[in-house]
Amino acid sequence: MSNNKYKILVVEDDRNILSMIQTVLDLGGYQVLTAQRCQQGILMLTSHMPDLVVLDLGLPDMDGEEFIRVARRNSMIPIIVLSARSDEQDKVSALDLGANDYITKPFGTAELLARVRASLRINHMNMRASIPSSVFTLGDLEIDYDRRQVAVGGSVIHVTQTEFNILSLLSRQVGKVMTYSAIINSIWGTMDDGSVKKLQVNMANIRKKLGCKPGENKYIINELGVGYRMLDPQE
Repeated sequence: MSNNKYKILVVEDDRNILSMIQTVLDLGGYQVLTAQRCQQGILMLTSHMPDLVVLDLGLPDMDGEEFIRVARRNSMIPIIVLSARSDEQDKVSALDLGANDYITKPFGTAELLARVRASLRINHMNMRASIPSSVFTLGDLEIDYDRRQVAVGGSVIHVTQTEFNILSLLSRQVGKVMTYSAIINSIWGTMDDGSVKKLQVNMANIRKKLGCKPGENKYIINELGVGYRMLDPQE
C-alpha cells in the first residue's frame, strides 16, 4: 500500500511543532489532518476516520489521555503519543490506556517517520490477519499456538505454561510496547507487590531458554521501567 492512502490526524496545540510535523508527513506522502484541541481531535477522529493519530498529551482543553480513552471505546486505530512528558509513569499510563507508541520531545523527524511506518505496517498486518496464523516466526524463533510449542533453530525447547503464555501474548502484540501491568493482568489476572518481580524472573528464564545473552535484544526488547516488546520481524 502506498503512503498516500493513509490519513494521519495530528493533535497538537503548539503551532510550530504542528506545522513541522505536517510538513514532514506531507513530504512522506501522507494525507494530514490537524487539530489543536482534544475535543476537536475527537470530533475529527469520528468524522474523518484517519488511519493513525499522532497525539500530544498537554492540550489546552483537556488532557490527551482523554482522547485515548474515547478512541479505545470502539477503535483500535494506532495512536503515537508525542509528548514533552518524559517520566516513565506518564509513558506507562498512556500505553496502559491503549497508545501504541510513545515518543518524547524533542524528537528527530526520521524517528517520527519510522515509528509511523512501523505502526501502520503492524496495524495493516493485524487487519489482514483476521484469523491469526497458528505459527509466529521471528528469525529462527517459532511459536506454534495450536501445539503450544516453542522452537529455536528448528529445535523444540521446553517452556512452562506461564512462559508460553507470556511469549504468546507478546507475539500476538508484535511491535507494540506492553507495560508490566498489562502483561501481568493478562497472564495472572491481578497485580500485587511481587508481580513485577515475578514477571522479570519469568522473562529471565525465557531469555535463557531462547539462547539470548544478557543484555541482548534478539527477540524481546526490554523497555526499561515500562515493559516489554516483541520485535517486529521486519525490524
